[in-house]
Amino acid sequence: MSTFRSSRPAVLELAAKYKELVSQLDNDTTKFKNAEEREAAEKELFAEMCEICLWGNATDLSLLTSLSYEDIQKLQGSEARKASEKNIIANDLAAAYHVLKTAQTTHAKQERRIDIVLDNAGFELFVDLILAGYLLSANLATNVVLHPKSIPWFVSDVLPSDFAALLNALADPQTFYTTPSDDETHAGKTPEALSEKEVAELSFLFERWSGFHAEGQLVLRPNRFWTEAGSYWRLPQTEPRLYQDLKESELVVFKGDLNYRKLTGDVWSFFPIERRCNH
Repeated sequence: MSTFRSSRPAVLELAAKYKELVSQLDNDTTKFKNAEEREAAEKELFAEMCEICLWGNATDLSLLTSLSYEDIQKLQGSEARKASEKNIIANDLAAAYHVLKTAQTTHAKQERRIDIVLDNAGFELFVDLILAGYLLSANLATNVVLHPKSIPWFVSDVLPSDFAALLNALADPQTFYTTPSDDETHAGKTPEALSEKEVAELSFLFERWSGFHAEGQLVLRPNRFWTEAGSYWRLPQTEPRLYQDLKESELVVFKGDLNYRKLTGDVWSFFPIERRCNH
């Protein structure tokens, strides 16, 4: 949880924007001239949220400037995000959005599930939950399944206990952020107290996410497969139940370098990533 604590400015910024956004989604307070304008704003917001999640380790606050649902219409802040797009090897966000919107239209009353295969704990898990919460609040999914690891492949890998630790921190954010760490105690430093507004915004996240979890809309589903050796090409044969379960999802999101390398089998070639993943 040290990276989550040290990312306090970004956490507070995102919490404020998330509360504003979700409140607008809940109350449908935004006004659009027509359906096309609404669709464009929703599509841009989806891309913004996904790329905030993508760049979670970078903690780039410049990406947060257009998170407001109102400001999305003006595309404010999109330049910062577009500047980072050159670093994306393959960008299928438009196709992913189309899949989710089609499912929303064709079977709105049925379960529509998104799976996220997690990477790092701490701040990255926080932005993963920001994305998951947004997808549920925007009705782009009815359920989100998070896939942590059963054991840490690397020291920072998400375990089920990390989810509980993060929610516990949000349940009492003042204590979490103002209790001095050992280093701060040794240096004689006292963390600045959170404002009432900041406590309220972090508590809002706890209420939303713990509510989704209690209702079964946000669940954790660890599996030993994620820490086994070998590429993910082996999934249908070595873990057929997991494979069949993932096929029930509208969209599966893999986070992080290790998952990418195991998807491609560490095959570096001129072939498109789609061909390498479908080897």
